[in-house]
Amino acid sequence: MKAIKLYIIILFTVAVGANTQAQTHDHSKMITVKTDTVKVLGNCDMCKSRIEGAVKSEGAGAAVWNATNKLLVVSYDPSKTNVDILLKKVAAVGHDSEKYKAEDKVYNSLPACCKYERGKF
Repeated sequence: MKAIKLYIIILFTVAVGANTQAQTHDHSKMITVKTDTVKVLGNCDMCKSRIEGAVKSEGAGAAVWNATNKLLVVSYDPSKTNVDILLKKVAAVGHDSEKYKAEDKVYNSLPACCKYERGKF
């Protein structure tokens, strides 16, 4: 009888210990996504394609630019990139943001429909 009780106690202890072990998580491996909204100047669907393509090529997971309100909503993994890197890439393809201005040479090479009024923030 004592052997059966001992066996049940050991079995119970092992079951509880295994259950506790299964509930531990390593949160350091979880991917976090950050979303920012920034104003980026442009006019048309070609601008939209250029702006969204620029940030996606620089590591953004998602990007949507709205021509009406000139807002870019961009989601990215902050361990791989940041909003400054993304906005520098946008400036490199000819579009001004609140933080970075495109070089005049690049801006001037944009198609006529893409030429926006500069400095309008």
